[in-house]
Amino acid sequence: MKAAILREFKTPLSIEDVQQPYPDAHEVLIEVEACGVCHSDLHVADGDWPQLVPITKRPLILGHEIAGRVAEKGASVHQWEVGDRVGVPWIYWTCGECDFCREGNENLCAKQKITGVTVDGGYAEFVKVPASHATKIPDGLSAADAAPLFCAGVTVYRALKHARIQPGQRLAVFGVGGLGHLAVQVGLDLGAIVTAVDVSDEKLTQAKKLGASATLNSAAVNVVKELRRAGGAHVAMVTSAAKAAYDTAFPCVRGSGTLLVVGLPREPLCFPPIMMAATEVRIQASSVGTREDLGQVLAMAAAGKLRCQTATRPLAEVNEVLEQLRRGEVSGRIVLLPR
Repeated sequence: MKAAILREFKTPLSIEDVQQPYPDAHEVLIEVEACGVCHSDLHVADGDWPQLVPITKRPLILGHEIAGRVAEKGASVHQWEVGDRVGVPWIYWTCGECDFCREGNENLCAKQKITGVTVDGGYAEFVKVPASHATKIPDGLSAADAAPLFCAGVTVYRALKHARIQPGQRLAVFGVGGLGHLAVQVGLDLGAIVTAVDVSDEKLTQAKKLGASATLNSAAVNVVKELRRAGGAHVAMVTSAAKAAYDTAFPCVRGSGTLLVVGLPREPLCFPPIMMAATEVRIQASSVGTREDLGQVLAMAAAGKLRCQTATRPLAEVNEVLEQLRRGEVSGRIVLLPR
C-alpha cells in the first residue's frame, strides 16, 4: 500500500510502498477514505514535543483524523461488518482499567496508544485498529466531512463542555483555523455570544458567516481593550499555536472566567500569578476527547449543527500541505485522500 512515512524529524515525509497491515483477532483493517491534517501532525513531524520523543514510533505513518470503511475484521470481532463506515481518533487504544478510564476520562489513560504517534496512523491507504476503539460514522456525513471531527471537532467540544459555558455568556475564540471555526459553531450551539479573534480577515469573515457576533483582527485593533470594554470574556479559548495568542487572551478574561488551553505552542506558557489571584481566573486545559464525546460530536454534525470547512488534496501532496500549515495559510481543515 502507499503511505507517507516520517523517518527523521524536520525532514519531508516520503511516499513509499509498504506492506499492508493485517488485523489480529480483535482488530479491524480500515480502508482509509480521508485523513485530516492536524497541527499536531506538524508538531510530531518537526519534533516540537521533546516529551513525546521517547514514545514516538519511527519510522511512523502520521495521521489521527481517519475516516473509512472496514475492509477486513479479525476472528473475534462481532460488532463490525466489512463495509461499515468507521473512523479513528487520536486515542488509538485505552486500557479500560486504570483510574482515569474508570472515571470516564479515558483520554487521560496512562497506558493509551496514540494514533499516528505511538502506532501508525492514517496517511496511508489502510490502517489497522482495535475494533473496540473504532467509531461509527453516521449516514449523511461524507468521509471528508467526518474526518476532522475525530480530533479538531471533539477537542473543542470537550473543552467547551468542561468549561460549562452558559447561554448568554461571552466566548472569545482566539484563532479561527481548523479548530477555531468549529469552536465558534459549538459555542453558538451552547448559546454563547461568540467573538472571533485572528490576524486573517479571510478567517474572520468566515467566522462571521458562521454566526460570530463580533470579529477582531488582532493585527489592527487592541483586542484586550475591545473585549474588556464589553465586560471581558467569560471563557476565552485559544486554538492558535502562537504564544502571542495566549498573551493577548489572558487579560481578556473577566474575573472568575476561564482561559481554555487548546492550541499548543512550542514555547512554555506563563501567566502573572498576581493577576490570576486578583481575578480568580481559571486556567483550564483539555486533551482531545473520549469515545462518548466523539459520538456526541458526530451526532451534532449529522444533525446539521456542526460542519467543518474542508479542502481535499491527494496523499502525494502531503509535504506541500504541511508547509502550508507551517506558514499559517490553511483555513479550516485540509483532508488527504489516499486514493
